[in-house]
Amino acid sequence: MTLKICVAQLNFIVGDLSGNAQKIRDAAHQAHAQGARLLLTPELSMCGYAAEDLYLRPAFMRACDDALKSLAAQLAGLQDMCVVVGHPQGDDQRGTAVSITQRFNCASVLREGQVVATYAKQELPNYQVFDERRYFAPGSKTCVFEAGPAHALVRVGLLICEDAWFAGPALAAKAAGAQLLAVINASPFHLGKGYQREQAMAERCRSTDLPLAYAHLVGGQDELVFEGRSFVLDAQGLVQGRAASFQESLFVCALESSSPPSTWTATTEPQRSEEADLWDALVLGVRDYVGKNRFPGVLLGLSGGIDSALVLAIAVDALGADRVRAVMMPSPYTADISWLDARDMAGRMGVRYDEISIRPEFEAFKASLSGEFAGRAEDSTEENIQARIRGTLLMALSNKFGSMVLTTGNKSEMATGYCTLYGDMAGGFAVIKDLPKMKVFAMARWRNQHDPYGTGREPIPERIITRPPSAELRPDQTDQDSLPPYEVLDAIIERYMENDQSIADIVAAGYSATDVERVTRLIQINEYKRRQAPPGIRVSHRSFGKDWRYPITNRFRA
Repeated sequence: MTLKICVAQLNFIVGDLSGNAQKIRDAAHQAHAQGARLLLTPELSMCGYAAEDLYLRPAFMRACDDALKSLAAQLAGLQDMCVVVGHPQGDDQRGTAVSITQRFNCASVLREGQVVATYAKQELPNYQVFDERRYFAPGSKTCVFEAGPAHALVRVGLLICEDAWFAGPALAAKAAGAQLLAVINASPFHLGKGYQREQAMAERCRSTDLPLAYAHLVGGQDELVFEGRSFVLDAQGLVQGRAASFQESLFVCALESSSPPSTWTATTEPQRSEEADLWDALVLGVRDYVGKNRFPGVLLGLSGGIDSALVLAIAVDALGADRVRAVMMPSPYTADISWLDARDMAGRMGVRYDEISIRPEFEAFKASLSGEFAGRAEDSTEENIQARIRGTLLMALSNKFGSMVLTTGNKSEMATGYCTLYGDMAGGFAVIKDLPKMKVFAMARWRNQHDPYGTGREPIPERIITRPPSAELRPDQTDQDSLPPYEVLDAIIERYMENDQSIADIVAAGYSATDVERVTRLIQINEYKRRQAPPGIRVSHRSFGKDWRYPITNRFRA
């Protein structure tokens, strides 16, 4: 007995109900033509993940219900075909404009024009970026349905994402007669998460002695990225097939025999390096944020430094050179090698490149403020004026031509406040906001060693990578004038911000008390800046985004 399954690893758009339904419909017809009789779509595929407070709007919930029923009717002609669709569902008890009293994160089975079964997610995550208890009530019932032709039906136990990280729902499906576990998911990417998923699902297989199919979302949604990498496991938890990462795919596989020992027939994409995953996550995050929000292109300030160089390389890989513009804005303190390297970089990438000096504006600002500042030495005030002039020029170009400004600040800067409000923080999307400085260097080197477009040249000039980092806002300035070495700074940030270690614990681990006190204080006092920063791509298990919610007014230090 064989059940052919297709995992529709697709990229959906939040709120585009008709477009999402069309993708599911097309996938179902293609899968059916290839002999598949079970199609799995990702979690909340009908409305896109995650729709956040749209779930609180009764009109949105009703539109999702209508879209599901319409899709079921449109698939009526696919004989013996089961299509599992993720969707939100409201419990409408009163029929009024504010009638939805409970909402559920559901998966429904569509067959022969009807919704034949519905399962409500039981385990609702409420940590890191997840906030599902704000929107949904937990389900309590097991769902086991039959899939396949009438003469060779397989009983499938349906689970949604977090359910499969706990033993109970899978064991309940087994007790209800399931011969296969089907798990639909929207699990945000961070480095190492793909391996963690496979290990957790392997435990579910071993505890139930059942094979498992894992259907995962792909695409970018605001700060989140989903990498796909759907897979199937045998009853011993061994990977028997794996879909591509960061690509849409109709991943077709076949389960041979629903009784032990069951086996899979499927292709298996190889494991990838962390750097390859990270690069593709950043590229996909930019491509989808720009594309789904319908920006014609992007622009950024290209300084001749490592951060803007890396952002430019990511943007070109994501959008193509014709949709990226780089602007060099030299100040009185800009070294010759900075504009030489910026020109070199832009030429290698093939983007439009312009130079606009900020010297006249800077001198005008100083003249206007000369009376107020009389008798006071120049300090960070004048440095910030330069950054704000650049931000103003970039935003003016954005307003005039419609392209979105990409900011170029990294996680080390976001943590310590080494960034200027309304200056280098001005823009629409912070590409490397979750990338510490040492990782910025590592990814620049990695990209220079990998040439996905066959250009035959390194995109980032070597001098940009090896030169000491500098904001060039005063003579002979370098970043390390006022910060610990980046390898030390990044380690302290990781321990304190990502892993919640105390100041005492970090010092006990061998770091200078002076460095730890200074860095942690900077993290605390710059919360007000981060609240005003644009969204950026989350690639770690804790970013300065939805999973960082600290008060601005705060005197706790430990």
